[in-house]
Amino acid sequence: MATGVQTLRRSSNPTGSLRVRRRPCTLWLPPDSALQLRPPLCQDLITVRVPASRNSPSPGLAARASAGMPPRIRQGTGKGPLSDVPSLPLKIYFSANRIITETISVLEFLTFSSLEFQLSKQYGPVFSLQLGLQKMVVLTGYETVKEALVNQADAFAERPFVPVFEEYANGYGEVLSLDNPLLSYFSHGENWKVMRRFAITTLRDYGMGKRSIEYKIVEECNVLIKTFESYEGKPFETTTIMNAAVANIIGSILLGKRLKYEDSTFQRLLQLINENVHLLGSPSVMLYNMFPALGFLFGARKIILNNRDELHAYITATFLNHIEDLDKNDQRSLIDTFLIQQQEEEKKKGGYFHKENLKSLMVDLFSAGMETTSSTLCWGILLMMKYPEIQKKVQAEIDDIVGPAQPMTEHRIRMPYTDAVVHEVQRFRDIVPNNLPRTTTVDVTLKGYFIPKGTHVVPLLTSVLHDESQWEKPHEFYPEHFLDSAGKFVKRDAFMPFSAGRRMCAGETMAKMELFLFFMSLLQRFTFQPPPGTSKEDLDLTQAVGLTAPPMPFHICALPR
Repeated sequence: MATGVQTLRRSSNPTGSLRVRRRPCTLWLPPDSALQLRPPLCQDLITVRVPASRNSPSPGLAARASAGMPPRIRQGTGKGPLSDVPSLPLKIYFSANRIITETISVLEFLTFSSLEFQLSKQYGPVFSLQLGLQKMVVLTGYETVKEALVNQADAFAERPFVPVFEEYANGYGEVLSLDNPLLSYFSHGENWKVMRRFAITTLRDYGMGKRSIEYKIVEECNVLIKTFESYEGKPFETTTIMNAAVANIIGSILLGKRLKYEDSTFQRLLQLINENVHLLGSPSVMLYNMFPALGFLFGARKIILNNRDELHAYITATFLNHIEDLDKNDQRSLIDTFLIQQQEEEKKKGGYFHKENLKSLMVDLFSAGMETTSSTLCWGILLMMKYPEIQKKVQAEIDDIVGPAQPMTEHRIRMPYTDAVVHEVQRFRDIVPNNLPRTTTVDVTLKGYFIPKGTHVVPLLTSVLHDESQWEKPHEFYPEHFLDSAGKFVKRDAFMPFSAGRRMCAGETMAKMELFLFFMSLLQRFTFQPPPGTSKEDLDLTQAVGLTAPPMPFHICALPR
């Protein structure tokens, strides 16, 4: 497999220009690999020219410089062979004026976030990267990402064409938030705007960010506590239970009811969503996105589409049941509200409230309301076992402020340390390290670079949440990042786990409420320890490979307090 990294590098040109030199990367595979791709395939190049200084622009840039315009990204084409699919050990060879050999772990390569973060340290906060046929511009660091997503939000508001995402969504649906790991996140244009506006308005009508949804979360916390108590301090794995608890919050809005954790259909739905989230970040799907013509070689793509069809079949059966007893004056769920809108729209030609959008919207919201919140809570429990002294401080604050009473969001303002720990869990173990990509909607200038309309852009969230210029100890779990010298909670501008700009998490308020109430309720009732025979030093903080970054599976002992 051939890839390319393009970076700013001083040229020996006497005009003093800077030129991006292509550094092709070759991924070598042992000859006994089970899967091989046949060359040749085309590999395009990206060439970027910028002036070495404002005083000495290169002759080729004279016209733009005289007009006060920034350097332009120019695209050309070239060809290169495609090597075999990578497997252990993975080495990338950078060749330019000299040969440089770097060894990068498969995890870093497959998730890209660590790889891109490493490249940014060498090549700066804005650089272009080519993976197969995909060309993209990577943005790293708080200042650069903020400039793009906040200060120039409209210019970076669109989504790029990504083969597996487009095939999954077929252009339908909307996404509530960054929390959604599924594919209608990549909806475009007016359809996305209409569905997003409907979702946000309806979720608020059903209690998002209000006291009514807080009561539902508290109710679910009590069910979760009883489930943990049933294990009587013996080791158990938390992922499925936590997924079910968090999914029931959004499920109460979408379906008008909660589902039992042991319900086989409920468990199957959670399994389908989790499997798709994992596969979307797999090497198979990554290669398919790079070379879509070879999709028939990659089994993960077929599994993802089959899972989608099964999810849609469940939703179809559900809304058919809702149609039978639909009452405009007694709307019980988001499905009811959508169907009422559909009936009103039938009088018009066209429209957006049709069956395909409902199916995509339901999958989007269900996964958005579950996956990353659940993963963050799992990380929180794991980190409390890893750092028991921090767990004790949280429990001491809970005992002092809440006591045996029911934890509520109103307690947060008086619990700065607990609030800081929850924020630090989100920062330290960023659940969507790569963010999801953007596309420029217009020609735009960023940090002195001219980026044309339609450019695929990756604003790297992990580089913001671990920016050494913004965080005292960026690579350590350090709740004091969110505390001042007096121990009061402080907001940090570089805290962007929900992304930023036009496509940031619209469900941020509800997600924060869930995280605080679930975390505080569990720490109030339990002390979490590793299973017998496992020390805190043995606990693995490695992130699993996928579109999101949950912890690797682990067992806990929940000891009643």
